[in-house]
Amino acid sequence: MSPRRLPSLSALRAFEAAARHQSAKQAANELSVTATAISHHIRGLEDALEVELFVRKPRQLVLTPQGRELFQTLEAAFDSIGEAVARLKTPPVRQAATLSTTPAVAVRWLLPWVCLLRDSHPDIDLRIHASHEPVALDGVTADLAIRYGDGQWPGLVVEKLFDNTFIPACSPHLNLNDPSELPDHPLIHFRPQNASVTPADWAGWQKRAKVEGLDVGAGLVFSDETHAISAAIGGQGVALMSRPLIADELAEGRLVQPFGPELEGKPFYLVYPESRRDTPTIRAIRDWVMRVPGGLYQLSDSTRGNANGV
Repeated sequence: MSPRRLPSLSALRAFEAAARHQSAKQAANELSVTATAISHHIRGLEDALEVELFVRKPRQLVLTPQGRELFQTLEAAFDSIGEAVARLKTPPVRQAATLSTTPAVAVRWLLPWVCLLRDSHPDIDLRIHASHEPVALDGVTADLAIRYGDGQWPGLVVEKLFDNTFIPACSPHLNLNDPSELPDHPLIHFRPQNASVTPADWAGWQKRAKVEGLDVGAGLVFSDETHAISAAIGGQGVALMSRPLIADELAEGRLVQPFGPELEGKPFYLVYPESRRDTPTIRAIRDWVMRVPGGLYQLSDSTRGNANGV
């Protein structure tokens, strides 16, 4: 690419300021030079271009047609340069958003992949609200939520993330192989407080399995699913766990599924207000959640509904 053939940039800047103020003196004040320097730059520019740029009147500079054409071009160019410099000097506006979900989903499914959101959208500050209690998606308490249920939340966009199957799980060191051996081991229960949907429990499992002598009310009880999982890994008993949330432990052999049956639970969904569907921050977090490994990655049209909170 050949170099641009331009007059002196100092002369162009002096001319633009003089044309804007219609005064060499005022241009000199703006640029912190003398009026003589402004006049010198303009004369040099006229000589280089071989045109008259001003009609010089007492105490006023009046643009010629050629001068007006050059001034309009320079004014737009200097405005663009000024805007670009301002953007570079101004730090980007950070956006904050709160995603509400259960503690286990937050710790075991989302947090390992927060780096993906940070890499693609470093200007978004994600706040994770971990609770089993329903919260209002009002932009104050939370903006989006991941919840399990039947997918019927009127007023919200509802997108399925993954199915939820509950299985017996324990440490391989327990050497458990048959349901008939279960009464000889403590049961680990997960009972969240104030949850809108009750997860599968040992009473429902025992009904399906028809295991004799099993006291489904006894054992360790946790209100936090992550604590129940930790107890199972530590060999403290047998837990009835959501398989998607212990997928890593099963793959690594830290937990095993000694037997069935399995119980189908409510699926997990991402929900957010229909009115904020196209908000850039909501859209960015939605796209990140849908791409977290282990989900269904549904990018088709959403099932829609409506709720003040979930």
